[in-house]
Amino acid sequence: MDTTEIAAPVVGVTVYPDRARITRRGGIHLAAGRHRVRVAPLPLGLRRDSVRVGGRGPATVLGVDVTVWRQARSTDAQVVGLEQRRRELADELAEVDDADGIEEQRGEFLARLVERAGGTYARALAAGDAAPSDVAAFTDSVAVQLAESRARRRTLARQRIELAEESAALGRDLDAAQGKREPDRLAVEVIVAVEVDEADVELELSYLVEGARWQPSYDLRLVDHTMTVTWFGMVSQSTGEDWPECELQLSTARPAAATGVPELSPWYLDRFRPAPPFAGSMDMSVGMSVPPAPAAAASGGGPARSAAVRAKLRETVAEVEQGVSAATYRPARPVAVPADGSAHRATIAVLELPARLDHVTAPVRAAEAHLRATVRNTSEHALLPGPASVFHDADFVASTRLPAWAPGEETELALGVDDRLRVERKLSRRVETKATLGSTRRREMEYRITVANHTPRPATVEVRDQLPVSRDEAVVVRETTIVPSPVERSELGELIWRLSLAPGDSGEIALGFRVELSKGVELTGWRE
Repeated sequence: MDTTEIAAPVVGVTVYPDRARITRRGGIHLAAGRHRVRVAPLPLGLRRDSVRVGGRGPATVLGVDVTVWRQARSTDAQVVGLEQRRRELADELAEVDDADGIEEQRGEFLARLVERAGGTYARALAAGDAAPSDVAAFTDSVAVQLAESRARRRTLARQRIELAEESAALGRDLDAAQGKREPDRLAVEVIVAVEVDEADVELELSYLVEGARWQPSYDLRLVDHTMTVTWFGMVSQSTGEDWPECELQLSTARPAAATGVPELSPWYLDRFRPAPPFAGSMDMSVGMSVPPAPAAAASGGGPARSAAVRAKLRETVAEVEQGVSAATYRPARPVAVPADGSAHRATIAVLELPARLDHVTAPVRAAEAHLRATVRNTSEHALLPGPASVFHDADFVASTRLPAWAPGEETELALGVDDRLRVERKLSRRVETKATLGSTRRREMEYRITVANHTPRPATVEVRDQLPVSRDEAVVVRETTIVPSPVERSELGELIWRLSLAPGDSGEIALGFRVELSKGVELTGWRE
């Protein structure tokens, strides 16, 4: 059989979170008989078991062979070294992505562990089957693991940036070294054996390729009580072949994830044996760590907002096809994606979601009130986790990371400090008694928390404070004054009040406690 090469350009790409399916299509006129049709060059990252051949015309596919197409390599030592380093960079980037995925799963596991263990410890404490020290040891252990995992993810993020920068610089060096001549390379070829009557035949070839990905990115813009969520798909690839402007689809499916049905292992119960305490301890801060926003971010008015309202531009969004376990999005605008690892943005959806606003303050940490939006996903879209830029009207407030957000689910977004709510926490009473023979020492504290609403509209303010928690039976903490009663409290001493304040109004909270120390006991962990 004779071998005929066919021009089959890329006509469609479906990008998954960690790979892509490429579709090529081309036509050819063949005489009657058997022929071998060659499609080349194809990327080395092609998965051979994923190759599929179809098409139209009076032809029968007799077989498909996937082989490596070898071209003579350049004798230029510099070019050879650069090409070798480019392959190494691709492997290193894949390793970083794999490690980051493992750390993300580790963080999700620890979060679920804490959520489940919270109820278990609460019941055990109430029944007297566990001591506060057990809870502290568990929380310290989880905190250390979470901190280490997040530190590793930050390190991996820096490595990814450094590798991407090195890859871009290496590409420029390769272009300079190779000049205008076609680079030598090692590629894959597909040979399709067909039997036809004399006719025009159209062949369609599809395959999965590694080195491609898409990641979600968001703009979150609050105007009045509506949160506009603009969902972008950031597409990048380093597969070795450029993608022209063609039919691009973004799929949430994970082809490699469904490897089998999970099997159950035995469920053992045993006596709890507490681990030795760690040297570090978890910061039990109750405040919201949010970058301070400009004053205009909380003002809700001014020229910036008027300009934002006037600039109502329509934006094209992707068509969506909801599957059984995944969704596929087709951006309205074709996107060309070169194989240089750079990200190219496509708009997936623009969602108008209702938002509920309130304020949160933890004056024991900082005398500031943070504006918070609680937003419900009323759309049909299951939003994937990804980075988000938060805006209040036209003002940038903060960068955050949006968690996985299912339809009907609520999430909270911090919108910066609102300086028009004034918060003050003062020590109003302090009494300390010295121990006499056989007696205990006592230390009494009382605080006054004042919140004043200087905004032009009613405000709901969530106030967070805490009582100290004893880890030793020789240190006893007793409440003396809590007015008004908190709406929520935890086993670890956290107290929550919710104040409804009219414009110009203020609210006050009194919080007092007493610490009793056995004779000869020295107190640690004290703060005022």
